Amino acid sequence: MLNNWDKWMAKKHKKIRLRCQKGIPPSLRGRAWQYLSGGKVKLQQNPGKFDELDMSPGDPKWLDVIERDLHRQFPFHEMFVSRGGHGQQDLFRVLKAYTLYRPEEGYCQAQAPIAAVLLMHMPAEQAFWCLVQICEKYLPGYYSEKLEAIQLDGEILFSLLQKVSPVAHKHLSRQKIDPLLYMTEWFMCAFARTLPWSSVLRVWDMFFCEGVKIIFRVGLVLLKHALGSPEKLKACQGQYETIEQLRSLSPKIMQEAFLVQEVVELPVTERQIEREHLIQLRRWQETRGELQCCSLPRLHGAKAILEAEPGPRPTLQPSPSIRLPPDAPLPGSKGKPKPPKQSQKEKEQWKQAKASGQLDKPPVPSQAKVAAAAGDACPPQDVPPKDPAHQDSAPQDSAPQDSAHHHSQESLTSLESEDTYL
Repeated sequence: MLNNWDKWMAKKHKKIRLRCQKGIPPSLRGRAWQYLSGGKVKLQQNPGKFDELDMSPGDPKWLDVIERDLHRQFPFHEMFVSRGGHGQQDLFRVLKAYTLYRPEEGYCQAQAPIAAVLLMHMPAEQAFWCLVQICEKYLPGYYSEKLEAIQLDGEILFSLLQKVSPVAHKHLSRQKIDPLLYMTEWFMCAFARTLPWSSVLRVWDMFFCEGVKIIFRVGLVLLKHALGSPEKLKACQGQYETIEQLRSLSPKIMQEAFLVQEVVELPVTERQIEREHLIQLRRWQETRGELQCCSLPRLHGAKAILEAEPGPRPTLQPSPSIRLPPDAPLPGSKGKPKPPKQSQKEKEQWKQAKASGQLDKPPVPSQAKVAAAAGDACPPQDVPPKDPAHQDSAPQDSAPQDSAHHHSQESLTSLESEDTYL
């Protein structure tokens, strides 16, 4: 599948989506994430770019913040458990490179767990380009200075919740709890700090394939099962109790099999998200004015990214169907005619004669030489006496007899010469 990625994405995208929903094998997960996100294409289009950014000194104001955040990312994981270890060094390199790659955005603390998860599955350079794709294609504007994109998506999530779970939506509305209070860390970290590790990997498999709608679905499933029934709302009488309920979710609803099944079956599509995005954007413009963050449009999943940024294709080399010898002229070419080649038989005769020292040049057969050789090779034979009565007619008949005798002698001489050479 990975060896023929473009063909599978073009003709069998549904099978790729089903494979991601079932879970990518751990041995292939890192490579699959690079192909799904388009990080592989970015790496091919920008050879040496990461090394260039890595060798640059970086902005001191971001370097200090990054240094303080390194030990907070998965402190119990073997890659990041030791200060100054290779995991923390690679994490620093990736985050510093992004601040140089996008100086207008700089560094956001929510990028650190994203980069850490990527580094657990791939080298630093590949992790950097996957991080670039997440920040630019999957979650554009999430890590900008004023977090306008995440605020807008919070309103979209709250509006979709009304259709998915009216009970939870009504409770949150009554308590006047802003979506930013519970969904900021969910969305900006792609649930890397919220869910169990096995559930995080399964969610990321689907997220890289299908886009941000997976993040919306996971958030809606958690809200629905945490606040979607009157029994669960009995313990959430105020804002504080509700926020605590959402921060300490039940392990049952975060369990891998249960969560993935609920996410797959939840009917929330890209079209619904985009329609709600336009509605919320219009309201934002009416109440707050234009967005100050001019981010690129969001792309929903691997197929949309591949269509927007197709990978480089190898140039086709001509493969002729008719192969000619190296010295043979091309059909239709006008060149000097080559002299006819000697036959194999003449070549063998020439070689044998030259080896015996009899000839200095290849023999050129001629009628005169053949006749002379016939006269020398054939000794005189006894001829029966002719009848005197026929002597008068001898001059007339002598010509055809001599001709026949000449031909017989010539053929005999030819055979003898062949026997001599062979």
